[in-house]
Amino acid sequence: MTEDNHARIGILTVSDRASSGVYEDRGGPAIRDYLEEVLTSPWEGTSRTVPDDQHAIEAALVDLCDIQECCLVITTGGTGPAPRDVTPEATEAVCRKMMPGFGELMRQVSLTKVPTAILSRQTAGIRGGSLIINLPGQPKAIAECLDAVFAAVPMCIDLIGGPYLTTDERRIVAFRPKH
Repeated sequence: MTEDNHARIGILTVSDRASSGVYEDRGGPAIRDYLEEVLTSPWEGTSRTVPDDQHAIEAALVDLCDIQECCLVITTGGTGPAPRDVTPEATEAVCRKMMPGFGELMRQVSLTKVPTAILSRQTAGIRGGSLIINLPGQPKAIAECLDAVFAAVPMCIDLIGGPYLTTDERRIVAFRPKH
């Protein structure tokens, strides 16, 4: 949490070309736009762009989770089968617990759109008080994947001791069990 009680959310773009300025990052802004549309609780975004390098990705994740204290870190890019696609490996290396249901559901939803969704290796995991979610790099796929899993995100953040996130229920209804 930031000093003014805003949740801090990390947005990490993983791309050789975007990190070197060859082309404009569209994935990070797509994540920010999605969060602005869905979240009603106060939040602050912290963005990073790194190349497709496992050590650089790990360092950025550790910084966003441990130093920046982001309760949620959403990555875009590096989830495919190409040799330099190593975001899931970096995520697994820094997480204490993996959350495979996120990737399973995102692939299931994406598969209704494109047959190549089975090539995507998006996943999620927990590092301390942070939930890390890996998304594909295509902006259209970002919204589709987040729509699939976001109802569970606030509850997951609750369970790991993070801030209470609320959503615009006209867009996404956050699931929390009734007590």
